[in-house]
Amino acid sequence: MSNQCFVLPAGGLSSARTGTELHLEGPEGHHAVMVKRVRPGEMINLVDGSGVRAVTEVTGTQKAALDGIVRHLDIEQPAAVSITLVQALAKGDRDLQAVESAVELGIDAVRPWQSERSIVRWNEAKAAKALAKWEATVLAALKQSRRTFLPEVRGMLSSTELAGEFARCDCAPGPALVIVLHERGTEPLSATVATWFAGLGPAQGAEHAQRPEIQLVVGPEGGISDSELEKFVEAGAKVALLGHHVLRASTAGPAAVVLTRHLLGQL
Repeated sequence: MSNQCFVLPAGGLSSARTGTELHLEGPEGHHAVMVKRVRPGEMINLVDGSGVRAVTEVTGTQKAALDGIVRHLDIEQPAAVSITLVQALAKGDRDLQAVESAVELGIDAVRPWQSERSIVRWNEAKAAKALAKWEATVLAALKQSRRTFLPEVRGMLSSTELAGEFARCDCAPGPALVIVLHERGTEPLSATVATWFAGLGPAQGAEHAQRPEIQLVVGPEGGISDSELEKFVEAGAKVALLGHHVLRASTAGPAAVVLTRHLLGQL
């Protein structure tokens, strides 16, 4: 069984080495000691979201904190191409289900999207609380999957704002591909990704400070409207078909993430 995973504040492992003493406190310390019942002598993984995993031996526990010594460090490199899931808000927490699965499957960033047909609405009063719920979901999924990189949770955008973002992606210093998953697509997702990826060339990462990025756009239960689709295509997005079946908002994104990562050689 793999070691349980807990998260330090950002930068918490920046100076860690084998033999470094670490201290975990706050909500994570409470969760480790009071919920997961971690005890001295156990080995746990500590991460700070930067790609570093500290395999740590617990040396002592307090009521809501623990101390440990780093026995081994694993340093992972980010994937050559980053993948972002743009997920429309959906009822029944289906958007959060999609985010949770996408994080476990290796997504690099997620963005909530207030689409025209989203039943769930984030008004100004509830937006901060709702975004915090997405962040908590991402953090929990990171620990569940024992990941070392913490996916970014970007701010919510409307359809018009999202189209503007896609247009800026098209002019960004790093190569970018925006794919709207929609049944009106005539080309399968696999072909769209494979063609773009083949065009990058082996030296692409060295030529750009910013990693190449693929953004996968998933609509709500009612689908993406014709006007939204038109805006996105005008902004440079591609429309692709994920498959012959219509998937729920909670499953389309994760399915696309798996296929895309496979095509990029990340699995």
